Amino acid sequence: MDKNTIYGFVLIAAIIIGFSLLNQKSDIEIAAEKRYNDSITLVQQNRAVAMPTATPDTSGMALTDSIAKDTANIANTYGDFSASVKGEEQFFTLENEQVKLTFTNKGGRIYAAQLKKYSKRDSLDKNHPLILFDAQESNMGFTLVTNNNRVLNTTNLYFEPISEITKDAKGNQTLILRLKTVGQAYIDFAYTLPSDNYMLSFGIKANSMNTVMPTGINSLDMQWSSKIRQQEKGRTFEDKYSGIEFKYVADDIEKLSESKDDEKQLTNKVKWIAFKDQFFSSILIANESFNSAKLKSKLESENSGYLKSYTADMTVAFDPTGKVPTTFRMFLGPNQYKILSAYDKGVDSDLKIKLNNIIPLGWGIFGWVNKYAIIPMFNFFSSFMSNFGIIILLMTLVIKLVLSPLTYKSYISSAKMRVLKPEIDEINERIPKDKAAERQKATMELYSKVGVSPMSGCIPSLLQMPILFALFSFFPASIELRQQSFLWATDLSAYDSILQLPFVIPFGFGSHVSLFCLLMTVTSILYTKLNMASTSGQEQIPGMKWMMYLMPVMFMFMFNSYASGLSYYYFIATLFSVIQTYIIRATVDEKKILADLHAKRIVNAKKPAKKSGFMDRLEKMQREQQKSVKGRK
Repeated sequence: MDKNTIYGFVLIAAIIIGFSLLNQKSDIEIAAEKRYNDSITLVQQNRAVAMPTATPDTSGMALTDSIAKDTANIANTYGDFSASVKGEEQFFTLENEQVKLTFTNKGGRIYAAQLKKYSKRDSLDKNHPLILFDAQESNMGFTLVTNNNRVLNTTNLYFEPISEITKDAKGNQTLILRLKTVGQAYIDFAYTLPSDNYMLSFGIKANSMNTVMPTGINSLDMQWSSKIRQQEKGRTFEDKYSGIEFKYVADDIEKLSESKDDEKQLTNKVKWIAFKDQFFSSILIANESFNSAKLKSKLESENSGYLKSYTADMTVAFDPTGKVPTTFRMFLGPNQYKILSAYDKGVDSDLKIKLNNIIPLGWGIFGWVNKYAIIPMFNFFSSFMSNFGIIILLMTLVIKLVLSPLTYKSYISSAKMRVLKPEIDEINERIPKDKAAERQKATMELYSKVGVSPMSGCIPSLLQMPILFALFSFFPASIELRQQSFLWATDLSAYDSILQLPFVIPFGFGSHVSLFCLLMTVTSILYTKLNMASTSGQEQIPGMKWMMYLMPVMFMFMFNSYASGLSYYYFIATLFSVIQTYIIRATVDEKKILADLHAKRIVNAKKPAKKSGFMDRLEKMQREQQKSVKGRK
């Protein structure tokens, strides 16, 4: 670089520095400029307060975005059923003289059931009708699957009524609730209540649901649950008769345990399932069948106001095209034999639903006695008489008159044994105790000579046992006795308490005293004493006499909490037996009986000895016993 270039750069730098120094502001100028800028800022702030600057409103855009996002989530979650996710709950009523049913559009189900001819516990006021269940105690729903594989339940969806409740010429009322989709597909729930009974018809009919549900759907999962209210006075007794019962399509009726938690998986086709209480039931009947079911019963705590909780998970056939509807019937009413039997009248035997079998009338011959003798007689007297205490009295008289020939025969047999007692005592004195076989043989020979059978007194008593046990089942299961009063008993279907104890006596006695039960015990002890006197001619097994008197006392503990109608029947039946015994005793001449036996002995002595089958078997046993004793010696 030459000197001239260096001089040029130095000169340029000097000019720039000099120009900067010449244009630099003084402190006074800087302060004045600051005051000017501050005043401008203050003016701008005052204007902003007086006239605020408008800002763009984006809230509407945010709300729109939120709704769009929520709609997208609903559509994603519920698929085509998103049209029924939101709604307002509405209620509808189907009612006849027997029942009042309230329905809700949320879930399209029964909301509450009221039985109009029955009253709440401890109330005879018709303004306090019996509630079978309400919204919090029962639920029913169906599982639905969407095209996008979402699983829904009808209990969370809102149905729409198709029209007002309709009524046909017979007075049958129909309510149709529709579950809509975003398209033309829908499902109708149709309910029809007849004008004169407790049986509700229920149908499910689809329309083009094959377009919104996965291909191949041909069934629905159905859920039904209910909590059973304590409706009666005695919880222990009511709990004993409450449970889930069901009937297979081609088989008999079965049930879950009433005394403990229980569950059962049913793989065969089921015709109906009953959620049963002592006197009332909800029974769901498939017109075709339930393909399978899982049932569960759970005990509720004593102070809860409920007896048990029932659940039933079922699978039913479903046609999404709507060509074949899925239909049910639902009985919501009393466990009355006459009412339940009426649903099988005029029906072929293989199509009978046999709802009356939920009433515990006893098994085998005991049930037959109730069905073909006791119930027809009870209904006959009830047809022209309303006092059930008098009805039970008349039934007892009829039963005692029918059985009186057997009673008479049993007494005559005891009398024959009694007049032979001196001769039996002579045999016992002649043959020592260590020769029991010889003593027994001699006694039986005596009976054979005079034509007396030790079993003749037992057979009449055995023939009366089916009626005794049949009535034991009949009275506690008879809803006709519910809240029917007689004398001091306010409810013949429950115990009659005349004294409340401050403590609980075990063995089912409870904390009360039943007067009918006490009267039954007293008459039973009196009748036992008469029987013991009537059989004084027979050998008594050691301790048997003591046991005979103990039995009535044991029954007192058991029957104290039973239906007072049952204790009342046993009381008057035993009282009539005592009266019968005194009448027969007054009319029977035991001297004449003894004379007839001696006359028969003379006649039989002239005939060739002919042993009865019983005597032959007895002698055979004695010979075998003697051989066994000799063999041991």
